[in-house]
Amino acid sequence: MSLTDELLRPLPAAQPLITHYDDQLGSRVELSVATTANWAAKTANWLTEEFDVEPGDAVAVQLPAHWQTAGVLLGAWWCGARVVTEGAGARVAFVGPDDPEPTGAAATAVVTLDPMGRGLAEPPGGGAFDYLTEARLAGDQYRPLFPIPGTTAALFESTVDEVLTEARARAAKLGLTANDRVLSTRDWSGPEGILDGLLVPLAAGAHLVHVSNADPAKLAARRDAERTTANLPA
Repeated sequence: MSLTDELLRPLPAAQPLITHYDDQLGSRVELSVATTANWAAKTANWLTEEFDVEPGDAVAVQLPAHWQTAGVLLGAWWCGARVVTEGAGARVAFVGPDDPEPTGAAATAVVTLDPMGRGLAEPPGGGAFDYLTEARLAGDQYRPLFPIPGTTAALFESTVDEVLTEARARAAKLGLTANDRVLSTRDWSGPEGILDGLLVPLAAGAHLVHVSNADPAKLAARRDAERTTANLPA
């Protein structure tokens, strides 16, 4: 079973899963389990239909912590992709709207990181794809074309089983449960950032409240407004 199935399948569809703040933009977006799964399904369908991504294929995610990044990561894992951060040799590289550099991947997908989920105002150059505009047209449900064994590499060289086991162990060490609302300002850079910043709270079934471009003066108000019960280490 894929890492995404393992993380999302046990959770009630209506349960709030990810709340994303961007203090620089003044935005707040809340996603339920169902909405998160919907974005992940669209991503997985788009990757398999447009780019023929199969289990074990590398997909580079060069994005900051963001609700759209969660959809990209969970979609990549759903179809069995191996998430990396370097574009060289990857089937697809996901980059932000201000990254003009060639990725070295076979294809490049530009993610606007727009808080309202809007695509690019103009098509990207260089043969790149507008992720939000194009993936939105993909199917809302995903059924893997191939079985995803637990031995499939999911995050760099770590397998589905290894990533899930480690995420659950770290969640248990922090005492996180499905009743927690976890505040985090941690970036999702590299395997450790993705593991601690996203996968640990999801593995616990907790609600992740992530604040990007965090204004330290506002964090106490965020904790009060969101009734958070735990903080992720920075």
